[in-house]
Amino acid sequence: MTVLGDVHEDHGATFVERGGRRAVGEYGRPESAHRAVRNGVGLIEQVADVLVVTGDDRVEYVDNTISNTVPQTDGTGTYALMLTPQGRIETDMYVLNAGDKLLLFLPPGEGEPLAEEWLDKTFIQDVDCSVATDDFAVFGVHGPQATEKIASVLSVGTPEDSLSFVRGSAGDVGLTVIRMDAPTGETGYQVVCDASRAERVFDTLETRGLNAAPFGYQTWDSLTLEAGTPLFESELDGQIPNSLGIRNAIDFEKGCFVGQEVLSRIENRGELNRRLIGLEVEAVPDVGSTVALDGEAVGEVTRALNSPTLETPLALALVDAEGIDGGTLTVRAESEYSAASAELPFVEGSERSARLPTY
Repeated sequence: MTVLGDVHEDHGATFVERGGRRAVGEYGRPESAHRAVRNGVGLIEQVADVLVVTGDDRVEYVDNTISNTVPQTDGTGTYALMLTPQGRIETDMYVLNAGDKLLLFLPPGEGEPLAEEWLDKTFIQDVDCSVATDDFAVFGVHGPQATEKIASVLSVGTPEDSLSFVRGSAGDVGLTVIRMDAPTGETGYQVVCDASRAERVFDTLETRGLNAAPFGYQTWDSLTLEAGTPLFESELDGQIPNSLGIRNAIDFEKGCFVGQEVLSRIENRGELNRRLIGLEVEAVPDVGSTVALDGEAVGEVTRALNSPTLETPLALALVDAEGIDGGTLTVRAESEYSAASAELPFVEGSERSARLPTY
């Protein structure tokens, strides 16, 4: 659950469940918070599972398991996927090389099953994997003024490269600050601290230097949709990554990993049969609504909302690869709405999401 439940309640928060964990849904004005992030800087407590992987064989073991190359240098990271042998996504993660250990940040609810699976498979290798979710608090700082905000509280310079990180402090509290890959379409950082210091860090990030507007997961979902960023819960889970175009999560040149043969065959033979697209819609459809071309079903909506930035209904959808060109698009459930394909991202922010679909 959230580390700072009482603090968020004092801010007027209401709560939602993400992966079995309690998280802030919103603070009463989610659209205002959305605009604050787009125009300045916002602050969210992010619920994530944290794994710590140690042992002499840690890099080799994790590298042989995930879809991207584990970085070799302390202070660097990558975005990666765990796949089934059939090439379908089991989870996504950020992997950070922290010197004598790897830190993995996963969607809530995904950490313990993965740790158990890995411990069952490390027979002769020097690898240990432990769940450290309760030891850490994780905060996201996003917006065009995020760098200025972080610089105003951090004792050392801000990290410059995507998914690189630095260790520093805010006052006497130790922090790790990671430059993110812009999932909101804005410059973003992840601030990690000991859970026991979370309240002080949240207050520092909110009020010291530039004020940061607290926001919850309702705003997170609207920001990431406008940015064209597929999320694990709504777009990634169970899908083949080629269909989502998230090429930043896959290294096709590395050695074998689970699911690689399927992905490589699709890549080499051009067998893509689905893809993720953006839609401008007459009205906000329900998740799971059918996308139709000239009356024939070609896919389904994965996420939809009324865009706070554009003030128009938008949706992400998974559709047949040949299923959106040259005809009339509609979205239908109980009602039927006219629709039009739209280039992603819907909104250009201070940065572009590294997960934007590319085909």
